Amino acid sequence: MNAAKAGPSARWLNRTVLGIGLASLFSDLSHEVATAVIPAFLATLGAAPLWLGLIEGLADGVSSFVKLGSGYFTDRLARRKPIAVAGYLVTALGTASLGLATMAWHVLLARSVAWVGRGIRTPVRKALLAAAVTPETRGRAFGFERMLDTLGAIIGPALALWLLPRIHHHYPTLLALTLVPGLLATLVIVWGVRERERLPVKHLTFFASLRGLPRDFRRYLAAVGLFGLGDFAHTLLILFAIQQLTPSLGAAGAASLAIGLYILRNVANAACSPLAGWLADRLDQRRVLAGGYLVAALMGVALLTLPLNGWTFGGIFFVAGVYAAVQETVEDVLAAAYVGEAQHGMAFGALATVNGLGDLLSSLIVGALWTAWSAAGAFGYSTLLFLAGAVGVLCLPKIRPLEPTT
Repeated sequence: MNAAKAGPSARWLNRTVLGIGLASLFSDLSHEVATAVIPAFLATLGAAPLWLGLIEGLADGVSSFVKLGSGYFTDRLARRKPIAVAGYLVTALGTASLGLATMAWHVLLARSVAWVGRGIRTPVRKALLAAAVTPETRGRAFGFERMLDTLGAIIGPALALWLLPRIHHHYPTLLALTLVPGLLATLVIVWGVRERERLPVKHLTFFASLRGLPRDFRRYLAAVGLFGLGDFAHTLLILFAIQQLTPSLGAAGAASLAIGLYILRNVANAACSPLAGWLADRLDQRRVLAGGYLVAALMGVALLTLPLNGWTFGGIFFVAGVYAAVQETVEDVLAAAYVGEAQHGMAFGALATVNGLGDLLSSLIVGALWTAWSAAGAFGYSTLLFLAGAVGVLCLPKIRPLEPTT
């Protein structure tokens, strides 16, 4: 049977899974180059830490609403792939346009445009991925995609570190170069992903579709949202490391080490994503996710209690990568398990929206607490919510047996 007409593949590592993974690698490489240098770029523009929280938070907030609309819309289409292509293209153009920024609000605008594209593509990509494999192998498929995505996040900052001295630390040039891997990601979706035929769901209003999501899934979203209210953007962690290390290493040395620490965080993420997926296919997925949330709380405790130097920051960034791997992989697997395939677009859109709103509020609150009070107060706030999210996930109802895929 032609692959475009076949059902989910018995082999979890198939052409579509590989294609989506490679697109994630190239796209993440593109925007992680930008993520790694945005804190230092903003510093050259004279922006305060609150600006960084505002940029990351509002971009994620805008993206979150787009994700919900994209998820609703894609369930009503016979073919989802063209929407994914459009999303990857907008992300590439928005990220490269950061190179034109001369003021902090320009960075905010360009980052928001890029994240609109990310919002368009995210639920579509996840729905395509979930449909390409059997329910019993979703953990490995999502873990593989997360691994390649994070490999891009490793290569991106490393590439930024290598290029910066060669372009005399001219950030606009580096940001403009992100267009190349961004366009490669778009082309991989066009030529590498095969979409199987599907029947669109019957027409329902947006709110009827939202209300139609299972009650257990809505409870799950509440637990994820609780954790997300504390899960600040890790660019704030980069900025914190730069501030703490500058007195001993100087501004340039601290910035370089902070980017290196971010690469370490992404190495831990990439290494642990397949393991998180493997565990999700074999253990109680609620416990696996709650364990990841508890690792995040461990990171918060370390920020509050350990003496902050290069070595301790290395451990903190490593732990940040471990919890991110579990969170990003298992949250998607649980979403697919609680909701039937016909509603996967809406479910993934709702999950991404909750995460995006959490990112918006957490980054704004952490940035504001840091600026108005102290970094310790900001990270203490996050730690409490990490613990609350873990408790919320453990209180979720057991996942019902999966229906056979036809």
